[in-house]
Amino acid sequence: MSTLNVSNISDGTDTVETGYVVNGSAKAHVNFDGTSIAIRTGSLNIASVTDNSTGKYTPNFTSSFNDAPSATGGMTIANYPGVMRVNPSTGTCQVFTATSYSGAAYIDGTDTSIQCCGDLA
Repeated sequence: MSTLNVSNISDGTDTVETGYVVNGSAKAHVNFDGTSIAIRTGSLNIASVTDNSTGKYTPNFTSSFNDAPSATGGMTIANYPGVMRVNPSTGTCQVFTATSYSGAAYIDGTDTSIQCCGDLA
């Protein structure tokens, strides 16, 4: 394997330091339909999404993280406002979508997105 050492990356107009790209970018993200578990185009580092039951999913990373991702975020949209809880680990990320933070009623979000930041293994 070859190693490329550069301090900046440029597209000819904008320049950014490589440290920002390596350390500050999402290392995994996905947008999927929670009713059919259809992954939409443009995902990164996601091998598949497992449907565990209504409102409970497990996105599986293609490349694992060294530790659980240090920052995760997400959102879900259903026929009414939904809330999301994300529990990341090194190889997967459990996602729960519900009608309230108490988890009173789990729902399948029609437009569910997550992103995870951290160091890949």
